[in-house]
Amino acid sequence: MHSDKFQPDKPYVRGPRTLRPNSLREQIRENLRRQIQHGEIGPDDRLVDVEIANRLGVSRMPVREALLQLVNEGYLVGTTRGFVLPKLSLEDIRDIFQVRKLLEPRAAASAAHHLSDDDADTLRATLERARRAYAARDIDELALANMQFRQTWLNAQPNWRLADTISRFADQVQTVRLSTLHDRTIQDIVIDGLTRLVKAFVRRDAEAVEKLTADFIDQGEACFFAVRAGTPMTNGRDKPARQAT
Repeated sequence: MHSDKFQPDKPYVRGPRTLRPNSLREQIRENLRRQIQHGEIGPDDRLVDVEIANRLGVSRMPVREALLQLVNEGYLVGTTRGFVLPKLSLEDIRDIFQVRKLLEPRAAASAAHHLSDDDADTLRATLERARRAYAARDIDELALANMQFRQTWLNAQPNWRLADTISRFADQVQTVRLSTLHDRTIQDIVIDGLTRLVKAFVRRDAEAVEKLTADFIDQGEACFFAVRAGTPMTNGRDKPARQAT
């Protein structure tokens, strides 16, 4: 007999607060979302509610509810044989970048005003984590450091609905980030961008944070389409050439 006592290994975060999921469905949803974020669920994986329920030792219904919630949030799509990651078209990716450019710069600027000293320390530690990953050529760790950076400033954003929306759209292009980070020049761009952003956040310079965040997203979009087009990347502060495919 299954026991509905599954607990995630970590709490999930919304806005400035760290909350424990208050239902089994939310616990399972957050556990699956974290696996998607970390690349543990790939485009060839198929998620079946019965299999997940058996693995977690819970009943099928909360697992199915969690999967359907992830579908509604854009993380998964349903098929006749389970749930899979969405196959994003180039137009989908352009649309997601457009949404991020509309939302993230202003949200990050607002977060800079509310950043605590602990948050600032975490941002510095995250930057060091990214630099160590860069030196070790550890792409997965660099992607996780980038994710931790974003989540840290999102935690300081007082509008948790806005933070949650940004997090969802950023997570949906996680595979895009992983596909471009193999390029050493793009890694240079990421480290340079994170360095500038962390300095601006620590200064609580909202105007600089807003501009640098917009630039960082622009560079991420340009990197993706340059890689798709096979265009050589440029170093330092220069943006990669934006190419159509």
